[in-house]
Amino acid sequence: QVQLVESGGGLVQPGGSLRLSCAASGSIFSIFAVAWYRQAPGKQRELVARIFNTGSVYYADSVKGRFTISRDNAKNTVYLQMNSLKPEDTAVYLCNLARMDTYQNYWGRGTQVTVSS
Repeated sequence: QVQLVESGGGLVQPGGSLRLSCAASGSIFSIFAVAWYRQAPGKQRELVARIFNTGSVYYADSVKGRFTISRDNAKNTVYLQMNSLKPEDTAVYLCNLARMDTYQNYWGRGTQVTVSS
């Protein structure tokens, strides 16, 4: 019954910034970890960042110091602030929810991020 809506993708120049949003259909942060994955053409899907129900966060080495994952409990929304973007960040970014007790997964449809020029 969990539904996710992603937004905020687009075209940005190298060094620029974007903020992605993942809006959930209900109050989910107490039992779900929320993550951003990305997938580029010809490459395997990779975990970019994850925020746990405790507030702890994880970042892939490739984005540490540039990306920040956060949540707004009142809005049931998770954000990915992306700064100092590089062409290699180009990918479809997908929001993922994982229930901490069962690890049942829910996925958004993704939003395209393109870093060019």
